[in-house]
Amino acid sequence: VKASGLAAGKGVLLPTTREETVEAVHAIMGDKAFGSAGDTCVIESYLVGPEASCLAFCDGKTAKLMPAAQDHKRALDNDEGLNTGGMGAYAPAPCVTPKLQEQILGFCQKTVEEMAKAGMPYVGVLYAGVMLTPDGPYILEYNCRFGDPETQVVLPLLETDLYEIFVACCTGNLSKVDVRFKDNTSAATVVCAAKGYPETYNKGMVITGLAECQQDDSITVYHAGTKVVKNDDGITNVCCSGGRVLAVTGIGTNLSDALKKAYSTVKKIDFEGSQMHYRTDIAKGAVQRKLRIGVLGSTRGTALTPVIDACSSGKINAEIVCIVSNRSKAPILEKASLIPNCFSQFVSAKSSATQEEYDAECSSIMLSCGVDLILCVGYMRILSKKFTDLWHGKCLNVHPSLLPLHAGGMDLAVHQSVLDAGEKQSGCTIHEVTQIVDGGPIVVQKVVKVDDGETAESLKVKVQKEEGAAFIEAISKYTPKTSLTYADAGVSIESGNELVERIKPYCKKTSRPGCDAQLGGFGGLFDLSAAGYGNDAILIGATDGVGTKLRIAQAVQKHDTIGIDLVAMCVNDLIVAGGEPLFFLDYYATGKLTIEVASEVVKGIADGCVQSGCGLIGGETAEMPSMYSPDKYDLAGFSVGAVKRGCILPQNVSAGDVLLAISSSGIHSNGFSLVRKLIEKAGLSYFDPCPWEKEVNGKCPTIGESL
Repeated sequence: VKASGLAAGKGVLLPTTREETVEAVHAIMGDKAFGSAGDTCVIESYLVGPEASCLAFCDGKTAKLMPAAQDHKRALDNDEGLNTGGMGAYAPAPCVTPKLQEQILGFCQKTVEEMAKAGMPYVGVLYAGVMLTPDGPYILEYNCRFGDPETQVVLPLLETDLYEIFVACCTGNLSKVDVRFKDNTSAATVVCAAKGYPETYNKGMVITGLAECQQDDSITVYHAGTKVVKNDDGITNVCCSGGRVLAVTGIGTNLSDALKKAYSTVKKIDFEGSQMHYRTDIAKGAVQRKLRIGVLGSTRGTALTPVIDACSSGKINAEIVCIVSNRSKAPILEKASLIPNCFSQFVSAKSSATQEEYDAECSSIMLSCGVDLILCVGYMRILSKKFTDLWHGKCLNVHPSLLPLHAGGMDLAVHQSVLDAGEKQSGCTIHEVTQIVDGGPIVVQKVVKVDDGETAESLKVKVQKEEGAAFIEAISKYTPKTSLTYADAGVSIESGNELVERIKPYCKKTSRPGCDAQLGGFGGLFDLSAAGYGNDAILIGATDGVGTKLRIAQAVQKHDTIGIDLVAMCVNDLIVAGGEPLFFLDYYATGKLTIEVASEVVKGIADGCVQSGCGLIGGETAEMPSMYSPDKYDLAGFSVGAVKRGCILPQNVSAGDVLLAISSSGIHSNGFSLVRKLIEKAGLSYFDPCPWEKEVNGKCPTIGESL
C-alpha cells in the first residue's frame, strides 16, 4: 500500500493480511500519515524477491541503462527497523544478470517510446524500481529521479563524460553517444545517519574525522544533512543538520574491495557524543552470493544429480542456473525442472554453419544467465578455441579415467582401455577445458579399485558414482570464500600477545645492571659495560623453536635439515638487531631416544651453526616417556651474539628510504600450522608430487621433501 505522492522514500506500507491492508489505507488516506502525499493511495500485488534500482538516461526516443544498483531501505541491520530514504547502496548489483539487464532495458525503451507517442516525450533520467521474482522482473514503480544513494554508486562507475550525455539527452542525440561504464569496478556507499533516524534525532553535533577521509581518490564523502557552523571561539565546524548526514562511497576492483574502503573510512568519522548510526551489513548478501553454474550436456547427466542435491542442501555455495544440450531429447534437460529458476535450452547444430557459430550461441545463453562456471557433463562435442578462450579457467569437464592416462577416449572404450592395460586402479578426473582434448589442468581426481573379473560396464558404474563427488569438490574450489587465517588453523595471535603482556611484570623483576628485561623485541640485549665487563660491546640473546614444521619432518622421516631451521630462527633474531651470532645451545626432548634420529637432528644444528658462523657450545637432551610419545621429539634453540654500541638496528628509518626486498627460497619455519591446514584442505598428502616444484632427472620432489 503506497502513498502516491512524494513521501521522502517512506510512503510504503507492507501489510500481510486483509485486515492490515484496510488499516494501512485508513492510515494513509484517513489519518494523513504522509500528509497530502497520501491523497491518492496505490494498492499493488505483494511480490517477493530482491529489488534493484535501474536508472536510464533518456532523450525522448532512446533509453540507455546504467548498471543496476541495490539499496538498503530499512534503518537497521538484517533489513529490520523502519523504512528510510536509504542507508546504503552498491553497484553493479550481481543479481541483475546481463539477461535481466536486457529485459529491463526493454521495459524502459518501450516506456519512452509510448510516452513519445502520447505526446509526452521523457527527457532526463528514468528511475525504474524493479522486483526480481521467480516469474521474472516486474517494474514496481517509475520515478523522475537521479538521487541518492543509488546515484552515489552509479556515477563513480561512469566512464563517458556526464555533460556529453546530458547534452545528448537534451538534443535528442543519445543514440549517437557511446555510454560506457568502467570494467571490473564496483562501488559501495554507507550512509552515516543521526541516532534515532528516521524518527526523533538530534541536530547540531560536530562531525569529526572528515579531514582524514580526503586523502584517498577511491573514497568520496557526500554531504546530505550537514551545515558549516562557526562557534563562539571563531572555529568553523561541520555539523549535523539532518537525519541522513553523510554517505561514504568506496570504489574498488570488486565489491568486497569497495566495501572495505567505504567501511574503513566510516570508522574514521564520528558525530559529537557518539551520535552516529550506520548499518554494518551493506551488500552482505551480494558479497556472499552463490556461484552461478551453467551446464552443457548430451546424455542422462547422472553426475549432475549429486551436484543438484549439494546446491539445494547448501553443502556448496552454488546454484545451477541453466542447462544447454545439443540433443533435443537429452534426459539432462529434464533435470532443469528439479531446480528452482533454472533455464533449459536445446540448441540445434543445424542452425549454425560452423562449430564457432554454434559455440557462440551456447556462450550467449551462458552469459545472459550470468554464469560463473560451466560444467560439461557427458557433453559429446569438441569445443572451439574461441569458446575455450572465452571461458578459460571457468569451464570444467569430467573424464572417466585418471588423466593423463587414457586421454581422448570416451565412455566404455575408456574403461576397456584401463582393463586391457591391466591397471589395478582407475577413477575420474575433473579438469579445466582447453583446446587440448582432455589436456587441461587437473582440478580433482577420485580413485576406484579395479577388481578381479571387472568388466568395462561394472567399472563404469564404479567410476560414475565418484563423478558427482568429484564435481562437488571441484566446484567448492571455485565458490566465493573467505581466506584461511591463522585462527582457522587453531593459532591465536591474540592469545600470544596477551601472554606477553601477562608475563612482562615477572620478567621485569629480573632486571640487573646491563639488562632491562624488556619483552617484545626479537633479541634481548645485554650491556657488558653496564655490567662492568667492557665499554664497546652489547650482548644479544634469542630463543626460538621451529613450531609445527616438526610435524612434517617427523611425518616424512626427514630429520637432517630441521636443525638448520632451528639455528636460523634464533640467529636471524640477532642479525636483524645488527648483531653477530657467537654461540648456540640446543634443547632436544623426546619420549624415547633414538640415536639415529637425534644424531641427524644435531647434524642439522651443526650445519646451521656453520652457515651462520657461530659455535655450538652445548645443549640438553631430555628423554621423558611420560611427556612425549616414543616417536616424537621437540626442539628449542638458544643463541647469543654481540653488537657494537651505536650499531644496534633499526636506526633512523624514515620516509624516502630505499627498501630492498630479498626473495625467499621458500617457506622457512613460520606459519606451518597454516601451511599444514592448507595442505589438508587441498586433500593432499606429504608424499604426493609437489605441485610447485619442477621435475629433476624425471622425478618430482614430494610435498614433504619440498617443505
